[in-house]
Amino acid sequence: MKKILIVDDDRSIRHILKEALARDDYHTEIMQDAESALKAINKNSVDLIITDLMMPGMTGLEMMEKVKEDRPEIGFIFMTAFGTVDVAVDALKKGAFDFIAKPFSIAQIEAQINKFFDFSNLVDENKSLKKRLKSGIKDKKLIGESSAMKDIKNQIEMVAYSDAPVFLMGESGTGKELIAESIHKNSERSQKPYLKVNCAAIPKDLIESTLFGHEKGAFTGALKQHKGLFEESNSGTLLLDEISEMPLPMQTKLLRILQEGTLNRVGSNKEIKVDVRIVATSNRKIHDEIENGNFRQDLFYRLNVFPINIPPLRERKEDIHLLLNFFLDDIFKKYDENEKKLNQSALDKLLLYPWPGNIRELRNIIERAFLLSRNDDEIDSKHFMLEPTNPAPVISTSSLQPKTIAEMEKELIYSALERLGDNRNKAAEELGITVRTLRNKLHHYHEEGDERFNIRNKKS
Repeated sequence: MKKILIVDDDRSIRHILKEALARDDYHTEIMQDAESALKAINKNSVDLIITDLMMPGMTGLEMMEKVKEDRPEIGFIFMTAFGTVDVAVDALKKGAFDFIAKPFSIAQIEAQINKFFDFSNLVDENKSLKKRLKSGIKDKKLIGESSAMKDIKNQIEMVAYSDAPVFLMGESGTGKELIAESIHKNSERSQKPYLKVNCAAIPKDLIESTLFGHEKGAFTGALKQHKGLFEESNSGTLLLDEISEMPLPMQTKLLRILQEGTLNRVGSNKEIKVDVRIVATSNRKIHDEIENGNFRQDLFYRLNVFPINIPPLRERKEDIHLLLNFFLDDIFKKYDENEKKLNQSALDKLLLYPWPGNIRELRNIIERAFLLSRNDDEIDSKHFMLEPTNPAPVISTSSLQPKTIAEMEKELIYSALERLGDNRNKAAEELGITVRTLRNKLHHYHEEGDERFNIRNKKS
């Protein structure tokens, strides 16, 4: 509740204003002189001071000058009589918000107060936005320095401060939940509840009760009143994970909540107001779901105010090394063991793999490799149990010079052969490709005239 201090030597004005502003849900205090007001300000917080300009003893202007020295954020609106307008204008130059000439109506002073608090809110929002833009998104869980990850962090920074719904789209395992959490943590709602629900994991007959709550006796087993996730996350953020799995009837009810900001618990006609910021995710091609009649188009438009597309790991392989370090640190702590090096052959193999399960798969494979290597001094490519695949686009880890995908692939193959004494079988195994594929590539490099492969192309 906003706190207003009224200072005037006229008793009738003090009490009329106090009574009027109390009806507007302001916390109002009254003082008869500036000296008493200063003592009150030192003891209690005040948002706005409405004061007579000319009073016995200390004037309103003198009081403002003293207050502004330590509390510049406190606003001042001066009440002036005929003949003191010039002094009021001088007060504006020295930091007053506005003045109002006596006599005035209650409606006039209310309009001035509303104008001040609207302005004050804009100033606070601007300060908050500048602070965020200066600090940027700082989230230790958002790993990556690729252009794709930098773009995502920029998008989080742009949308976090607002209440706009966000739709996160990407393959399973790309980190949609982490991004949703980061949006909440960097928003004005960061100190409010953050709840999440997997729409695919809730039985169809329970999803309405889970989201909207129910009254006692609403259905068999409803032994007591239950608040749903929307109520529990009121004033905060609710993550609707895999929303494309939500049944159509529930999509209709969700649309109503987004439109009207109200809900009804199961078994009740009472409307309950809710203020919830929605972040939705989907790993499906949502436009296909709409075309097939599985997802409401109008709901999609409601949720898709700010879409963020999250690229798969195979499209940002330059982040793999950072992710590896992060996961390994976590694993070492989890098992309370000393750090262990991951050698170059292991890294090369991971860079060639296309990662269909994305970051989640990488985390699981790293932990499995660590467990398999517990009797070894380092984590090697043999500890990674990966399905054979064709080489995927690779980012060089050893050169700072930009290279094409083909050049980076060639460097990895050359490095593997050199390290393994030109043993094609071992090299193919480490690289995650077939011997035949390797042989064909060596022949191609020889035909291109790369002298490094002249001898290697002839060896069996």
